[in-house]
Amino acid sequence: MQAHLPGAGTQRTELGEFLRTRRAKLSPDQAGLTPKPTTRRVPGLRREEIAQLAGVSVDYYIRLERGRDVNVSEAVLNAVARALQLTDDERSHLFALARPTRARPRPLPPQRVRPDLYRLLETLTDVPALIVGRRTDVLATNRLARALYTDFDALPQRERNMARFIFLDEAARTLYRDWKGIARTTVAALRLYAGQHPHDPQLGQLIGELSLRDPDFRRWWADHDISRRTYGTKHFHHPLVGDLTLHYEALTVAGDPDQTLGVYSAEPASPSDHTLRLLAGSAGTPTSPHRPMPAQR
Repeated sequence: MQAHLPGAGTQRTELGEFLRTRRAKLSPDQAGLTPKPTTRRVPGLRREEIAQLAGVSVDYYIRLERGRDVNVSEAVLNAVARALQLTDDERSHLFALARPTRARPRPLPPQRVRPDLYRLLETLTDVPALIVGRRTDVLATNRLARALYTDFDALPQRERNMARFIFLDEAARTLYRDWKGIARTTVAALRLYAGQHPHDPQLGQLIGELSLRDPDFRRWWADHDISRRTYGTKHFHHPLVGDLTLHYEALTVAGDPDQTLGVYSAEPASPSDHTLRLLAGSAGTPTSPHRPMPAQR
């Protein structure tokens, strides 16, 4: 199944759907409007209300939301973003969708992890660490990350993907104590990537497979939510050592903005710190930091 992704002919449709979903999430009270004493037939704001807040004509905004060929200016996009109260990431996504490129879908160059980064991962023996690339592909992991999640290296290359793990591996649903929250954030991260790389055919294959095999993914993909991984806290229930609360930092790798180094840590002297040490002990002897791994596409 090939998902319907934004491309030269469809990105306008994606723009309209994104605007409609953002409009549906914004109430008149949140927008500072006094609603008329009539029954509202749609959730959130009406098109004419967004047009009023953005300072554009209703006809212009309707054409924009319907994906008509509108030569929209930066000033108008900024005004629409303010009217919809978009986050910075949502605003960037809006600009990406409103100004589609004309390139044809084609495979992107393989992503390669620098040897120094492999060595860095293996020196981090007390914390889980991994490098995630395009489409949430798992490019490299250290010993403790493999113990926390799964041995991605043992999987076929196309299955080394965090979104596939979260939605298609039953173990993930018990590993994450807040599976739904993690899963929705993963969908939102893929949505953000889709706006930045609308012509990535491998993303279409991934979205198509997940949409076909998981109804939750299919429903959340239609929500058009956007999220960028930066930092936060995740709660795990590991089958071997029990509950873990880990803080994570997601750092962009120099030289490739589509690679992220994720590092997890526990509060010093906390129960999770003790549990993480137990997990490290159960993981056995570290593997060689020089073990070669194929490039990820």
